[in-house]
Amino acid sequence: MQQADRQPKQELVNISRLIDENSLKEKLILLFTKWEVLLGILLVFEFILFSNLSPYFLDYFNLMNSTFNFMEKAIMALPMIYIIMSGDIDISIASIIALSSFAMGYAASMGMDVAGIILIGLAAGTLAGMFNGFFVTILKMPAIAVTLATQSLFRGVSQAVLGDQAYTEYPKSMAFLGQGYVGDTLIPFELVIFLFLAAVMGFILHKTRYGRKLYAIGSSREAARFAGINVSRIRFINFTLMGLFCGIAAVLLTSRIGSTRPNIALGWDMEVITLVVLGGVSISGGKGNLFGVIMAIFLLGYLKFGMGLINLSAKVMVITTGLLLVIAVLLPGFLDGVKARRKLKSQQMASTL
Repeated sequence: MQQADRQPKQELVNISRLIDENSLKEKLILLFTKWEVLLGILLVFEFILFSNLSPYFLDYFNLMNSTFNFMEKAIMALPMIYIIMSGDIDISIASIIALSSFAMGYAASMGMDVAGIILIGLAAGTLAGMFNGFFVTILKMPAIAVTLATQSLFRGVSQAVLGDQAYTEYPKSMAFLGQGYVGDTLIPFELVIFLFLAAVMGFILHKTRYGRKLYAIGSSREAARFAGINVSRIRFINFTLMGLFCGIAAVLLTSRIGSTRPNIALGWDMEVITLVVLGGVSISGGKGNLFGVIMAIFLLGYLKFGMGLINLSAKVMVITTGLLLVIAVLLPGFLDGVKARRKLKSQQMASTL
């Protein structure tokens, strides 16, 4: 009789163990298929690889200095998260930098002081963003069409005026913004600005109603409208923020290189979009987070730095960036499919038990 009682109890213990093992296994699979975790693993692998290929990669001074090459793009990526999250796109951002830098150069040539030059650059960028937002939200034109047109328009202004010339007469004190360090440390001032802006934009995205509205709009604009969200206003603010942040990037970039040319920041639009999509923000909207984008920024930034140290050509860098973008677009969908299948399988197993 006792033997008969023990057998069902043992079966229950075995079933309980099996459920616990499956649960742990599922948790591990879910953890290591998270896009941010995969980016973190790639970043660690990248550091191990380049530290073995070059003795200069892990040098603290080099790691800090290399951030100068991608901080302006990183700053532009922050509002691009909002735009792509809402199902829009902006491919005029590099041209907004050209326009803002041109306005700053003109102001400097007229003898304006540093504060005035900075304000002119920020204002030009903000107005350009508002210009995009007006056509997209008020006139209801597709964002891709509007920003494709303004991409040529904004850069065309500086090209028409400057030609093959450049503005180079900037106040010497302005150089600190794009070249300086914080106090006596080796921490670039640009990096501090980026981290501050990232904290603010991350808080808005993940902790406020505005952020929740962005996710709702990206998931379904019609559903968001029926829920009482002013979709047009949110999208207009997004494009305005994009213009403002391009103005900030223009101030930093112009002060870093000390000149304004019509081809400034050429091609940056696709690089910034790559950073955001590589960071896990869905190109169709409604999905993503800021932490993944920050991981992608440093992953791609240090990848280029490492490839430069081992003397790989610019063509290899472009090809690598393109491959990463293809992977970033295709792999998340594949991982979501894997998770869905495993979840269904777990539910079926649980119902069977």
